[in-house]
Amino acid sequence: MTANQTSQPQLKTPLADARTFLFVPASRPERIAKAMASGTDVVIVDLEDAVAPADKDGARSQLTAWLDANPTAAVVVRINGTGTPWLEADLDACRHPGVAGLLLPKAETADAVTYCHCACGKPVLPIVETGRGMDALAEIAAAPGCVRLVFGKLDLAVDLNLTPDESDREELVFLPYRAMIALASRRAGLPLPVDGVFTAIGDGEALSYYANRARNHGYGALLLIHPNQVGPVTAAFTPSEEDVAWAKAVVAAAAAAGGGAAVVDGRMIDAPVIARAERLLAAAALRS
Repeated sequence: MTANQTSQPQLKTPLADARTFLFVPASRPERIAKAMASGTDVVIVDLEDAVAPADKDGARSQLTAWLDANPTAAVVVRINGTGTPWLEADLDACRHPGVAGLLLPKAETADAVTYCHCACGKPVLPIVETGRGMDALAEIAAAPGCVRLVFGKLDLAVDLNLTPDESDREELVFLPYRAMIALASRRAGLPLPVDGVFTAIGDGEALSYYANRARNHGYGALLLIHPNQVGPVTAAFTPSEEDVAWAKAVVAAAAAAGGGAAVVDGRMIDAPVIARAERLLAAAALRS
């Protein structure tokens, strides 16, 4: 870290509001700037799965050197998990002012989240991707430093011996666990959670379906593995002009009714509908 780095760089979009989280291997620092130019809300520099064990130390040093050379940049770092020999060095590197948060893999306890948060003073996004993590959801979500939950479906499938059916667009095998994470987020007062990666890089139609389904299931963002995924996912989590027009009509009709019954597009509107419209308008204002 250079001596003149005294301020904390800010992410393009705060972690609580981000819709897209794009992975970049820490061993390929030249891709960080390209990822930032993709339009993603957050760049995640990966020290875990994307880096071979023999390359961990070198990749960490490359990340630190890149942050030193780009003092106005801010990234999130996926560190190696608790119990690995690289954790402490990762946490030490994440004290760098250019690191705006941690992505903690295989989060299974509140203590792990709190430890990582206290070790470097950065907010933590725990990836819940094991049976033990699912069992401790409430505690993890309430842990000091936890800013947002992330669903790690691929590792969860391995841990629980689940067999996803790629022809099943609803991914029924994951629905119970996806719902548990959304519920735990709500109970803890956290932002909408982040859904797992979509691995078919070249299938834009399927990606849009996947992202829209995640939104409909109570999620507010997606982990991404390719810059081409940024546009469709951003669109899925951004209120459309039609949605905004509907919400404005609902709010106006409710105000005109003065607490009485109101009808929009031939449908009766009540308190839950009005609340949904107000939330949608708030989201649209955030993106304007």
